[in-house]
Amino acid sequence: MENVVELHEHLDQVRDAETFLRFARALAADKSTSIDWENTTIEAFLEGAISWAESSGFGLSQGLLPSNSWRQFAVFLYCGKIYE
Repeated sequence: MENVVELHEHLDQVRDAETFLRFARALAADKSTSIDWENTTIEAFLEGAISWAESSGFGLSQGLLPSNSWRQFAVFLYCGKIYE
């Protein structure tokens, strides 16, 4: 579970290109060390991310600010991991 907490910490810190890339690296590391990924193929990953974006207005209904597009895209990628 330590990777999940670390991944959430990276996600919460996304505000610009540098912190987005830090999150993306942590997401890649999480994929290589974790078994708790809901979507394990690229097709399923993208479908999960797209489904989340469509159902949440790209996070607007969940309080994501459109002024931080780096964070919106990081959450999009994170939801590819978990969203069914």
